[in-house]
Amino acid sequence: MYFGPIPVDEAEGAILAHLLRLGAQTFRKGRVLDAADVSALRAASLATVVGARLEAGDIGEDAAASRVGQAVMGDGLTASAAFTGRVNLFAAAAGLTVIDTDVINRLNLLDESVTIATLPPFTPVEPRQMVATIKIIPFAAPAKVIERIEVLAAGEPPVRVAPFRPFRAGLVQTRLPGTKEGMLDKTVAATEERLAQLGGTLAVEWRCDHAADLVAVAVADQRARGVDVALVIGASAITDRRDVLPAGIVAAGGEIEHYGMPVDPGNLMLLARLRGMPVLGLPGCARSPKLNGFDWVLQRFAAGIPVSRADVMRMGVGGLLTEIPSRPQPRAASASAPAQPRIAAVVLAAGLSSRMGEANKLLMTVDGVPMVARAVDAALASQARPVVVVTGHDREAVAAVLGARPVTLVHNPDYGRGISASLRAGIAALPQEVDGVLVCLGDMPFVAPPTLNRLIAAYAPAEGRAVCVPTVAGRRGNPVLWDRRFFAAMAGLSGDSGARALLHSHADLVCEVPVDDQGVLLDFDTPEAFGREGRPDGP
Repeated sequence: MYFGPIPVDEAEGAILAHLLRLGAQTFRKGRVLDAADVSALRAASLATVVGARLEAGDIGEDAAASRVGQAVMGDGLTASAAFTGRVNLFAAAAGLTVIDTDVINRLNLLDESVTIATLPPFTPVEPRQMVATIKIIPFAAPAKVIERIEVLAAGEPPVRVAPFRPFRAGLVQTRLPGTKEGMLDKTVAATEERLAQLGGTLAVEWRCDHAADLVAVAVADQRARGVDVALVIGASAITDRRDVLPAGIVAAGGEIEHYGMPVDPGNLMLLARLRGMPVLGLPGCARSPKLNGFDWVLQRFAAGIPVSRADVMRMGVGGLLTEIPSRPQPRAASASAPAQPRIAAVVLAAGLSSRMGEANKLLMTVDGVPMVARAVDAALASQARPVVVVTGHDREAVAAVLGARPVTLVHNPDYGRGISASLRAGIAALPQEVDGVLVCLGDMPFVAPPTLNRLIAAYAPAEGRAVCVPTVAGRRGNPVLWDRRFFAAMAGLSGDSGARALLHSHADLVCEVPVDDQGVLLDFDTPEAFGREGRPDGP
């Protein structure tokens, strides 16, 4: 890849390396300069620009990031579209990260152009939480490096999420003279909360005196009741693998696999098994909901990840938890972690289509599918959720062609007042938790789902990309993705111009997203336009 000064007269097709502001025009880093851009640069009396040109053997940043993302992504993950050389991997469900540290290190050591950052192994994650990010540092990466990554990551992908599975647990608590029932009740409550966070339930509880023979009866009963894991906590902490609790497990026919762990709090944990049923002897700190070493073992069990004696003994690095008094509960730690943005889609399908004549253009078919249904299907095939469809004119007919599609239908009785009224109705129907919205037009049936995903990938308000507009060869199209900060202003619009005025008044927050999709420029307002592009086979 060439990087450096490029004469403006030779800059068409080059990738701009730095932000340029020319009066009212802004040319962002990474823009591929076209003929109109070169004319603007020439008119501004610029002789050279700093940019990059791909050469033989180079793969552009987005294509390279996509290939690396696919190579390292395993089960339990979804991937964003590539944008600015970045692909993010998100958890598809609650679970534990499983990271092959050795493979990720090998991949990062291959070449400085490719970076892969992940959460630590065995981190509990929530759905939509970011697990890894792939970033191509320059504007391209060597093809031989990408190919090598694909070879090294083949087989078992090095990044995955093991989902938490429903499971039933039993709890055995022992008493000594003076043991307060209230403490045992609090232990039950903390255990139920801990299990619920991992998809488990407390199926049965035993309370008995602190004696090995009684512990043996209680643990055997847990197995007879078919629980998936038995949890045993004593009125007195386990101080040796021959103490009361482990002796009771052995008396029931079990075996002790390991005692102790290099995690504090949590040192005095016991790992055992009774005829195939895992038995965990809990440290005293497990009576509290605060994170401790027992949580690390229970999380792996809930995710279906075996825990061996050696696994426990390797938990020491990062196992010093004592000095983190504010350490949250087992899965609360993920609450502030980077997450996949929640982007909804609003499909505007309320208009009169008066320029089309008597026909309702939204019901006219394109390749055998009603136009509005194609627009809705594209939204449903994207990462946007929920999908809201605003109806107005011919509401029953529009609803009928959409059938059982999983969308929210919202009727706009003021559809005759223009697109702004429909936009207002659609925005009002969005749930509070959405971060932004893709405003899609029902008469644009050729927009492809990957285009919608690319707009979502570009969305980054913290980086100045609060409004994302698709462009083809420098021409702006639709749909447009809007950050929720604009919802109030959009609700106050009137007339038939939509939110176009907001693009001009907030130009500094607008990100143009180049796409290879002519569908973002094609809408159908007249019979002539429909006959030219629609490939109709009847209304």
